[in-house]
Amino acid sequence: MSAVKSRSSCSFPNLLLSCLNFFLFILSAASFAPVILLRMPPTSLGLAFLMISSMSLVSSFVGFYSQLTRFCFVTHVSILLASLSGQVIGVLALFTKEASSLSLLKSRRDPKEAKVLVRLECGVLMAMLLMELVVLVLTCAVHSCWVREYEGLGAERDAVEKKRSMRIARVQEESMANAAKIAEVKAKELDERMRCKYGQWVKTDFEG
Repeated sequence: MSAVKSRSSCSFPNLLLSCLNFFLFILSAASFAPVILLRMPPTSLGLAFLMISSMSLVSSFVGFYSQLTRFCFVTHVSILLASLSGQVIGVLALFTKEASSLSLLKSRRDPKEAKVLVRLECGVLMAMLLMELVVLVLTCAVHSCWVREYEGLGAERDAVEKKRSMRIARVQEESMANAAKIAEVKAKELDERMRCKYGQWVKTDFEG
């Protein structure tokens, strides 16, 4: 009963986590566009931003996989933390040092267009950062829910095994008692037959 309640309580966070991972996948894919539009091939800073987006894509994939298999929790959290760290650094670089970031990106586009693209990348990174924070919290909550579910299933399995062993022990005890009663009845029947037989012999000897 407790396991059923745990499954029902985990269903909504699981659904929400799936939706968040899907939106995170879309945002991560969209975050490639501004960097590629700024300069292709990208500079070292552009490659760093592409690496951050790739980490976020991987975290969304691992999030889906961990929900399907209920596995890779530590791996998923590790990738999420690494991606969050990169996003924090990226947002700080684009938000606080926009001019130096533009110079390092070395875009061949018009300065106004380049500034728009940089701000767009900063906004997408901020949205990804907030999304991944929520995913991290929900992932930990769902994992603890799964742990409680498995503990409840283990307790139910132990209770069923205990009842089964007690039932088997009771059946064995009853069968042993029945066997003892049958043996006792057979012994009585044998005694009765022997008494009748030998009593008849003794009577015949006396008469002779």
